[in-house]
Amino acid sequence: MDRRLFLKATAAVSAASIAPFGFAAEEKWRTFEVTTRVELHGAGRAHIWVPVPTVNTDYQTVLASSFTADGATAQIVQDPVYGAGILVAEFSGKDKPVVELTSRFSTRDRAIDLNAAPSASVTLEPAERTKYLAATDLLPTDGIVRQTAVEITKDAKTDLQKARAIYDWIVENTQRDPKVRGCGVGDIKAMLETNNLSGKCGDLNALFVGLARSVGIPARDVYGIRVADSRLGYKSLGKSGDITKAQHCRAEFFLAGYGWVPVDPADVRKVVLEENGGLPLSDAKVEAARKRLFGSWEMNWLAYNYAHDVRLPGEATGKVGFFMYPNAEVAAQGKVERMDSLDPENFKYTITAREIIV
Repeated sequence: MDRRLFLKATAAVSAASIAPFGFAAEEKWRTFEVTTRVELHGAGRAHIWVPVPTVNTDYQTVLASSFTADGATAQIVQDPVYGAGILVAEFSGKDKPVVELTSRFSTRDRAIDLNAAPSASVTLEPAERTKYLAATDLLPTDGIVRQTAVEITKDAKTDLQKARAIYDWIVENTQRDPKVRGCGVGDIKAMLETNNLSGKCGDLNALFVGLARSVGIPARDVYGIRVADSRLGYKSLGKSGDITKAQHCRAEFFLAGYGWVPVDPADVRKVVLEENGGLPLSDAKVEAARKRLFGSWEMNWLAYNYAHDVRLPGEATGKVGFFMYPNAEVAAQGKVERMDSLDPENFKYTITAREIIV
């Protein structure tokens, strides 16, 4: 089976809309192609799900996605709550099922000038505000989460000051743990209750989102994958070629008058742990990353979706907390089992990226 889904490209906005503030922002659009190939061993009934990028914004335009899934009933659908793109392929007995998805997109660095005058026209629709203030299974907004956020923001008067206080608190009080599998689980209540404030991006940036929501600031995780090396001198903040294990989630909060503001405290902690063999928070390179990653992102990265608590079409083993990896279920001896998405060597999948020079 070979079908194509062409996702309508949004119009490019003026380069002035992401004008640099205090640093140079790359305003040139770059185009990439990302290919995900999933192979299951053996035969039998199986479902395979692959994330399809659907984020179209002033910094990313999805150009097209196509797939092959020979012997399967397959289609690209969207999650009804968050609009996450999902390639779902159902096999009914094919030997060694294979699914391959290729997506092409264009992107450019983004930067929000928080020193500029706000625009009264930049507001958030009530339904979107409700969605991005809501609790999820992994992001409760009451109890210890709210108590912690209230304490962190007790001296802040505005949403911007509150968001900055939460960002700084995460940078100063968490650690990146290289032993955590994948990008982490993102169970922020457990992190706070155990005072184990270590993890990876799925934990630390989720902590930002949950804390922000608990004090009334709309916020969301943005799940994606690195696609190119960093051009900013940070070896730890990029990946090109084989990106099978380069998944990375980021975070945003909504600020009236400015829109969605990008942040990434988890990558600050990644710089601390990995850059030049490890650096203190006081190092100039860390301080530069800390400044840059409140209000801007280098877009050597593909954004997939904003989805939480996702029920994959046809699944039999329960919803997933977020959808950033290929997923699969196989049926054997009357029992359905979920493959381990964080073990691409045994649940075999590969993801590759290449830049298209135009």
